[in-house]
Amino acid sequence: MALSESRKRANKKWNDENLKIKYDRIQLVVPKGHKDKIKAHAQQRGESVNGFIGRAIDETMERDKSHEYLSR
Repeated sequence: MALSESRKRANKKWNDENLKIKYDRIQLVVPKGHKDKIKAHAQQRGESVNGFIGRAIDETMERDKSHEYLSR
């Protein structure tokens, strides 16, 4: 479903006011075809691509902390 013009304006206003203040941007480059696999995987779990990638990063960092503790 296409966004109405008023929704587009509201989204732009929110983005202009919040994105640079509250969020950092990371550009991710993946091999051709991998983006579709990531998107399908996220959708199967009811997540956005951004949400899935963020969760994957958080879980990996947490797991790495555990491994660092064990290796000392």
